[in-house]
Amino acid sequence: MLSPAQEDYLKHIFLMEEEDQRAGTRDLSMRLNVQPASVTSMLKKLADLHLIVHEPYRGAKLTPTGRRIALEIIRHHRLIELFLVEALGYGWEEVHEEAERLEHVISELFEERIADFLGHPEVDPHGDPIPTSELELPERVKNIPLLELNDGDKAVVERVKTQDRDLLNFFSRLNLTIGTHVTFLRRSPEGVRLAIGSDRFLLPFTAATHLLVKIETD
Repeated sequence: MLSPAQEDYLKHIFLMEEEDQRAGTRDLSMRLNVQPASVTSMLKKLADLHLIVHEPYRGAKLTPTGRRIALEIIRHHRLIELFLVEALGYGWEEVHEEAERLEHVISELFEERIADFLGHPEVDPHGDPIPTSELELPERVKNIPLLELNDGDKAVVERVKTQDRDLLNFFSRLNLTIGTHVTFLRRSPEGVRLAIGSDRFLLPFTAATHLLVKIETD
């Protein structure tokens, strides 16, 4: 049995690997909001359990066992987020903190009941992929950043890379949620101009960087 803190480390190392970030002591310290000395101590414990390989100045990498544990926790987290939205009426801006608490305590039976109830979904409310029961990530078409679109491109929002409540509320007010079809009008010094149906608006660059889309072809 691992502690919630140990599971959190494995989860965040996995997420950093997925983002091609180095899981070094300083990086994990900032991400988890803990002192570097505490990170060093935890990484040693996880290495002793053969869940990570830790090389000084090169960061931590998950072993196959560590990766499976990380994927299990991520599966719990993302299924819980979707369940809270679909079954209990939570907003997508409310679910992350609840899932952070619950991901460590639900049983495998409860996890599978949630998955059955939801129809074995592939993504959570923010478009993040949900690992399968075999602890594999579903294959999906690679999304591209909204900012890589060209003038006139049409696309659908597939992923929102933030858990900031204010920003998620801002996207909701603009109807920039998962599955929304947008047209990239043009880039301006202040941000990007988008259209959703007949609505046109300016999206600041600081917000646009968090959106991933799939280009629609005729």
